[in-house]
Amino acid sequence: MIKKSVILILMLVLANAEDSFITKKEYAQMLYKNPRGIGCNLCHGDDAKGKTIAYYVEKGTKTPLKTPDITGLRFKKFYEALNSSKHRLMPKYFLTNEEIKILYYYVTSKK
Repeated sequence: MIKKSVILILMLVLANAEDSFITKKEYAQMLYKNPRGIGCNLCHGDDAKGKTIAYYVEKGTKTPLKTPDITGLRFKKFYEALNSSKHRLMPKYFLTNEEIKILYYYVTSKK
């Protein structure tokens, strides 16, 4: 038979177990900044609202190459952008569905 003190210790360990794990927000931020080597923040900015990543000259005019604000995307469009080969500049990340949901949670919380 298990002693009461052992049960009490197990209950205390289990009660404090949540404190030792990464939070949803921390995990989401980690994925955003480094999902598979190149972070989303490098192109979309820390706030996910897009930024100018380069300039090119077109017909003698210096033109910015800007990434879109992704904070207001609907989930379907966000999901498709991460899984489509249409976006030639955006790298393919091979994220799981759960990782995509966490990333979506993160970028839409930046709105």
